[in-house]
Amino acid sequence: MTIFKKIIDKQIPAKFIYEDEHCIAIHDVAPHAPVHILVIPKKEMRSMNDASAEDQMLLGHLLLVAKKIAHEQKIDESGYRLIFNTNSDAGQTVFHLHLHLMGGKRLEAFTT
Repeated sequence: MTIFKKIIDKQIPAKFIYEDEHCIAIHDVAPHAPVHILVIPKKEMRSMNDASAEDQMLLGHLLLVAKKIAHEQKIDESGYRLIFNTNSDAGQTVFHLHLHLMGGKRLEAFTT
C-alpha cells in the first residue's frame, strides 16, 4: 500500500485541497515551486503505463480538477505546468499515479 493510498483512506492525516468521488488533491511535501499540488486518483494505478481505455474519463477529470485548482490558486493567468512522471527514470518516487500541478513562479523551459 502506497502513502497516497493511506492518505486517500485517511490512515495518514493530510490537508485536502480538493476531494470528490474520483480524486484528491494535496500539497506536495517537497515542493519544487511556490504552488506544487498533487492530484491523485482514488483508483489505484501504479503509473500511466497501467492506464487503459476505461480510464479515459478519469484521466480527463484529473486534468480538469488541476485546471480548477490552478484558477483557485491564482496561477491560471501567469501559467502552470502539469506533469505525470512515469517510472523511476522520469522521477516517479511514489508508485500510485498522480499529476503534479506546479506554478507561482517562472518555470525553466524544457529544451529539445
